[in-house]
Amino acid sequence: MSDLHAIDFGKGLLSAHLGDASLSVQNALAEIKAQRIIERIWSHDHTVWKPEPAEIANRLGWLRVAENMQKEALPVLEALVQSVRAQGYTHALLLGMGGSSLAPEVLRQTLGVRQGYLDLAVLDSTDPGAVQAYADRLDLSRTLFIVSTKSGGTVETFSFFRFFYNRLVQALGPEQAGQHFIAITDPGSKLAEIASQLGFRLTLLNDPEIGGRYSALSYFGMAPAALIGADVAALLSRAIEMARLCTGSEESNPAAWLGAMMGEMARLGRDKLTLVASPSISSFGDWVEQLVAESTGKEGQGILPLVGEVLGQPELYGPDRLFVYLHLQDDPTYDLPILSLQAAGFPLVRLEMRDLLDLGAQFFLWELATAVAGWRLGINPFDQPDVEAAKVIARKMVAAYQQQGTLPELTPVLQAQNLRVYGDIQAATPAEALHAFLAQARPGGYVAIQAYIQPSHEADAALLDLRTALRGWTRLAVTTGYGPRFLHSTGQLHKGDAGNSLFIQITSSPDRDASIPDEAGSHHSSISFGILELAQALGDRQALLDAGRKVLRFHLEGDVVVGLARLTR
Repeated sequence: MSDLHAIDFGKGLLSAHLGDASLSVQNALAEIKAQRIIERIWSHDHTVWKPEPAEIANRLGWLRVAENMQKEALPVLEALVQSVRAQGYTHALLLGMGGSSLAPEVLRQTLGVRQGYLDLAVLDSTDPGAVQAYADRLDLSRTLFIVSTKSGGTVETFSFFRFFYNRLVQALGPEQAGQHFIAITDPGSKLAEIASQLGFRLTLLNDPEIGGRYSALSYFGMAPAALIGADVAALLSRAIEMARLCTGSEESNPAAWLGAMMGEMARLGRDKLTLVASPSISSFGDWVEQLVAESTGKEGQGILPLVGEVLGQPELYGPDRLFVYLHLQDDPTYDLPILSLQAAGFPLVRLEMRDLLDLGAQFFLWELATAVAGWRLGINPFDQPDVEAAKVIARKMVAAYQQQGTLPELTPVLQAQNLRVYGDIQAATPAEALHAFLAQARPGGYVAIQAYIQPSHEADAALLDLRTALRGWTRLAVTTGYGPRFLHSTGQLHKGDAGNSLFIQITSSPDRDASIPDEAGSHHSSISFGILELAQALGDRQALLDAGRKVLRFHLEGDVVVGLARLTR
């Protein structure tokens, strides 16, 4: 099987082996050229995707954000970093969800923390255990809190903010508390107003024409990068280099090729984009997952990203897979299994990075490629109509709880050994319930594990074991996601794609809960993080059922990791 195409742009390499699909992708590239798709995207022509400009014309600021940030933002970020380092800050905690949190997490995990800079962590879980863990661990007097939300009203982000603001007021007093916070948001948002009222150290106003999942190269990604001591100027320069390559002719345009392959292969039934990344850049997959899933999962279409999967033998994979191998130069970690998959006839795209700073280039490449894939699928890659569905139901449940003091009661179909099972299934044991549920799987579908539990390394490992076992049992693609984080990423795809999928919810009872203040500085609380998390799980379950999806829920009491191991066995 020969290369379909190889682009050596002096700053990395893109090549592909697509077998029988080569001609179809070549035809897609020819259409891109004939319709001037790349040229029209750069000129902000919304008709590339839809006749009407809504949620498109005002969502293309990411195309030139790297240049704008390089010109305007670097001195602002340098001044921020110098001031907090001079005042003895040692840690930063980013409070955000989805597009506001994933790029910073990738940058922290990939680039690490430069000596003398702030050690960054990201809180994007409403599980009370996750919130309490940071409250217990951090020295609040030496921590900078980054409140990050484009809309300025994200319920999870504001809940985190009010919780930690009250802790700072208790520890340092209201006069000092505000100086421990910075805001990243759109102009005119509620957060911008509150930041001014409470005396935040700094408010960074982002370009409002950039959606959350396309914001990695804006303040949302670059401010946290600066705080950990990353070379922000170099990251932006690499992005600008890639952007210039992506304005060229289709024959040598990496984004045109990658987007055409993603979109056309999905049209041919290979809609499970499986990203295999070198270990040092593995977290990049979490950012790609949101970008691709939330951008393409709508109108019955969708590309399902598979990230963090244990690579298996070729016989474990179905004919719906497209593999993308993202690797650093001179890192052969996955070369042999990738060659095995290629030899077995699976279509394969290779992307090579020179070094870790090429993350800047990859952010831009994937953004533009995803926009091109959206064109090929005939959808708008910038809206997220189904994300709101679960939010609406969860808000109603929260409001009902605040008035009545209870959430809706569901009746389990069975209960055994600290485990309750909920769903439209008849079974005598949890194992029978799981097997009967999986028997409904159809070829070309997938299984999604949705874990509303405290994220931890132990939980990561237990979920990966369950995921791998389910893949072996069903021979289907299996994903995992922590709730409510995934609601802001793959949650759109779950409700907006063709619906050939099964959903396994995992919920648990927290060891200890944490109250959410109704207002910053107020001691009154009408809801806790545990209630919010459960309302979000129940809300998403109902939204999935309303969309005709199949859902099975396991509620675990006691040790969650032990419960996950039992499910795996």
